[in-house]
Amino acid sequence: MGHTDSDGKLESNMKLSSDRAASVVKALIENGIQTARLKSSGVGPYCPVESNHSEEGKAKNRRVELVEMF
Repeated sequence: MGHTDSDGKLESNMKLSSDRAASVVKALIENGIQTARLKSSGVGPYCPVESNHSEEGKAKNRRVELVEMF
């Protein structure tokens, strides 16, 4: 799942988070992981791990998480 900080417009952040996750999936496929095992999605600024009121917090919110699905 791709994530962003809260700066900018929501539409842009949703696209950025989706693109961020898709680039990780692409790299994993290029390194031998089966396509059928992977799915990407973006959640924009909706799941922060830190406050977006500091640059340090914003940096931590710009990330991709790998989530195991069953």
